[in-house]
Formats: sequence, C-alpha cells, structure tokens
Amino acid sequence: MSTRLACVVFDADRPRSIADFWAELLGWTVTLDRPDQVDVAAPDPDGPELALSFVPSTRAKRGKNRLHLDLASRSLDHQRTRVDEALALGAHPVDIGQGAVPWVVLADPEGNEFCVLEPRAEYVDAGAVAAIVVDTRDHVRLADFWSTASGWPVTRHAAQLTGLRSATGLGSWLEFVHSAQPSPGRCRLSLDLAAFPADDQAAELDRLRAAGATPIDSDRANCLALTDPETNEFRLRWLAHDWSAT
Repeated sequence: MSTRLACVVFDADRPRSIADFWAELLGWTVTLDRPDQVDVAAPDPDGPELALSFVPSTRAKRGKNRLHLDLASRSLDHQRTRVDEALALGAHPVDIGQGAVPWVVLADPEGNEFCVLEPRAEYVDAGAVAAIVVDTRDHVRLADFWSTASGWPVTRHAAQLTGLRSATGLGSWLEFVHSAQPSPGRCRLSLDLAAFPADDQAAELDRLRAAGATPIDSDRANCLALTDPETNEFRLRWLAHDWSAT
C-alpha cells in the first residue's frame, strides 16, 4: 500500500475567502494560492495535521454535507472562545436536529457544517481538528474501505462509530458515524489520497477497485476521481500521468 490521506477538499464559491476563514479559525496559514486551488495547513511543516484544500465549484450544496470537521477544545472556556471566534469570522449556528448536546453546531460562511466539541480526552493530542467525520449507513464497512485506501488502522470501535487514525498516533481522527439516512445530495467536502511518483499506478488503482472503489470522470487535472462503496467522491492525486489511457 502506497497511497496516503493528503487533504480534505472543499468545493467553494470563493476559494480564497473561505480558505481565509478556516486559516484564521484554526490558526493555520495559506500554503498555496492559485486560481484553481487554495491550500491551508498547520504552520509546523512536520505537524500531523491534514491540509485543507479549496477548489472552485459551481455545483450548489444540497442538504447536509455527509462529511464535516469536528474542532477540538481544551476546556469549556476554550470551547466558548472558539465558538465566539467562529461567529466573529462569519460562521452561523445551524440546527441539523442535534437537540441538546454539549457540542456546538455551526456552518462556515458557505454553509458547510462543523462542530466545536466540548473537551474530550481522546482528542487531547489531535490538534485543532479533532476529527474528520463521515455519515454512513454502514460505519464498519466504510471504515474498512478507508483503512485499506489510506493505510490508517482502525483504532476505535463503538456501537455507532468506527474510528481510524494514522499509525503514528498523532493528528486528526477519521471517523465513520452511523446515520440511517445520510444526505442524498452531493457533498461539498471530500477526501484526496496522494500517491508517490515512483509507485505502480495501475496496481494502486486495481487495489482501490478491489476494495470497493469505482472510477468516475475527473473534474480536475492530474488526478483520478473515484467513489467509495457509499458513493462518496474522492480523488487520487498522481502527477504526470495520463489517466485517459487507463
């Protein structure tokens, strides 16, 4: 296995504007600023955080995203501070049926849901982003697929949740949470995998297909677009490769 989980991708109406929101909120920096892509990453180049990547898109958000970010907090005071900071930057509260819960559900200026969590022991060393959360009908099956795709081992099992984490034990969790009816609309957030240039490209594609991925037409250059077993779109980045010949 040679692919790695590279970033969370946001389809954006205004990539630079929404990238600035997330950079300010997380205390991260813009590391790439092009018309077709703006990247935001933790300031420590050796840090365990996944980057956030913002790409222009004209496809509208419909319904709740099936993927969202959970932000960590160190204390209840810190949680309140993070919420206040998010609101000051342009976020707004949203009701997705969460009821009375200890976390706060917000949406960024383009309507993408995220949660500011109360302090939890399992996220104490996760960094600014505690978890990347995916709604799924079958959290065990989808977690197994993404463990195979990314190389992150399954490290947490619960009745309604399965969690993956990098083998280093550092950085954000990737969590799959059972939902009886995940949103049928197209999600504005997705995951990108990256492969190394020297890797066997055909073998890597075959491996993902065998795990349950389905190739689809790519809307971005230098990558292959696929769907996972629950039709969540993701991309495999591979520079200098003509996928039309595959």
